[in-house]
Amino acid sequence: MREPVRYFTDDYLSYLLARASTLVSEQFHARVSAAGLRIPEWRVLATLYDREAMTIGHLAEITLLTQPTLTRVVARLEDCGLVLRRNEPEDRRITRVSITPAGRDKVQPLIERAKAHEAQVLSGYPEAEVETLKAGLREMIARLREGQ
Repeated sequence: MREPVRYFTDDYLSYLLARASTLVSEQFHARVSAAGLRIPEWRVLATLYDREAMTIGHLAEITLLTQPTLTRVVARLEDCGLVLRRNEPEDRRITRVSITPAGRDKVQPLIERAKAHEAQVLSGYPEAEVETLKAGLREMIARLREGQ
């Protein structure tokens, strides 16, 4: 019996991470759209949901958005009353973004759906394996950030 053919992408980490992300995200993204949000808006609101006000730069890093794109997303969310932008009094070049009560109310049901979706995706894996996977990914992210 012949061994199955292994293709480059079968073992290429970047591809595997991207493919897994796409497969995990696509069903949930339909729920985000149904809630009237675009994916970048969801990322911003979900990031701010349980955090203090953040600078545009830090928020851009976490949400995987460029600063110009994030600035436009934040402007849309601010127009809808979901986030608030404030310049630092000591240095007006620094802008901090925070979620409003309306923004928290908007994203709360999606946060709960995201948790349920993740639980469904991971339901076939032992808890220890899930924790090992997440810890490994956090470690990889930290090491890659240090190397920048």
